[in-house]
Amino acid sequence: MPMKTLYLIRHAKSSWKDSALADFDRPLNSRGKRDLPFMAKKLKELEAAPHLILASPALRAKITAQAFAETFQYSPKDIEYHENIYEGSAYDLLSIVKKVLPLYHEVILVGHNPQITAFSNLICDKVIENIPTSGIVKIEFKLKKWSSIAPQTGKMIWFEYPKLYQLVNEE
Repeated sequence: MPMKTLYLIRHAKSSWKDSALADFDRPLNSRGKRDLPFMAKKLKELEAAPHLILASPALRAKITAQAFAETFQYSPKDIEYHENIYEGSAYDLLSIVKKVLPLYHEVILVGHNPQITAFSNLICDKVIENIPTSGIVKIEFKLKKWSSIAPQTGKMIWFEYPKLYQLVNEE
């Protein structure tokens, strides 16, 4: 049976230091800058081989997507940015994934909470209370085409996040 694999990634921890910055423009804080390369390397160690990276155009998600792209020698110019990943609902994320071409077997989607957690819970066989920053959920679908994805059709394979590795939290 053909298989599709989706990696849902919540952007790395962002900074709230500059209150004048719009939410869309917030950069990463020191914890995000530390956790991001660690989790990108972890995904590679877990033998991911993404064919496509979809991401929110917000700065913190862009930086996150670009770090994963670099780890996988995926050209940053090939990252597809979708406004609805930033502003949309879990159903908007489902709509974006359903439009992915069947030739892509492994896809990364970099987004934000609460949407990324809600989306995982919508499409998956297991419920996650919260995907923390830099968290990654691997979901597999026994489908030939992404357009066949529907609620509860995915099987969660694993859920990884920085605190599993006891990275010291600092702001």
